[in-house]
Amino acid sequence: MRPTFFKLAAVATGAVLLTAGCADRGGVTEDSSEYPSEDVTLVVPYDAGGASDLAARTLAAEMEETLGQSIIVENRSGGAGSVGLEYLAGRPADGYTIGYLPVETVMLGHQGYDVDPADYDLIGQMVSVPATVAVPADSPYETLDDLVEAAKEDPGSITVSNSGAGSIWEAATTELGNATGSEFKPVPFDGGAPAVTAAVGGQVDAVVAGISETAPSHSEGQLRVLAVFDSEPSESLPDVQTAAEQGVDVTIGGWGGIGAPAGLPEDVLQKLEEAFAAAADSEEFTTIISDSGNIPVNVPAAEYAQFVEDEHKRFGELLGNQD
Repeated sequence: MRPTFFKLAAVATGAVLLTAGCADRGGVTEDSSEYPSEDVTLVVPYDAGGASDLAARTLAAEMEETLGQSIIVENRSGGAGSVGLEYLAGRPADGYTIGYLPVETVMLGHQGYDVDPADYDLIGQMVSVPATVAVPADSPYETLDDLVEAAKEDPGSITVSNSGAGSIWEAATTELGNATGSEFKPVPFDGGAPAVTAAVGGQVDAVVAGISETAPSHSEGQLRVLAVFDSEPSESLPDVQTAAEQGVDVTIGGWGGIGAPAGLPEDVLQKLEEAFAAAADSEEFTTIISDSGNIPVNVPAAEYAQFVEDEHKRFGELLGNQD
């Protein structure tokens, strides 16, 4: 398994938990030994239909098998994920509200949003999402080089939709411009799905989004994916080269995991970790995620927490906020 991120990223492993105070988790005072005794809500901080939503819904269906209760997926989009993430952080730490934590969890706080990874108990990471750039099927830009040259000729004129201001896909657009000496105009939407829809409809010149969001439209002839920003080609897009194969040295993508408001009782956290591990390892989950073009992973809580801590520091440096 291999998470996919900026080329300079290094995946750290270890057993250091991001959140402190494990001896006193500050959870609810009621008896949690019967958890879960009712439905669980899983918050997705984006609109339905995107890569994050697909991963979360697929995992939730598998976690239900272990927990013995329904998991209701609730989409709360806005602010590049900040609306849903802030909502999740403010819910009771009782295990009945969990959420999908995207890479933006470690980015948004450095950009002025009230989002801090320390506000969540981390349960596990289950997906890595390579970035792609695509254009409408009838676009005059046939190759990545065509798109880049157009952006060079008229800086800021090439519009590129993404999943929100401050999102990883906006960062990927900026990284593409930096690597090629060109300038694009990012156009934010509330999630990858509407960003792709805008490109399919010709509202923008291009879209940068996760591979699972662009590959279906590519195969249906609605979009033309010009490049995959991964270290190797994707089986979902066998006719598309990586950016590196086309002379553009950019490797970037997102990731996703599951978390809950910080302060879960230990026994509740353990049950969620066990349900997560079984779900992320299930054939149904790994098949659906692989078929979408994303990369299924199964990173346990302690290792995921250390990784998130390292990512938070790294994005602080990349985004100019080294707190």
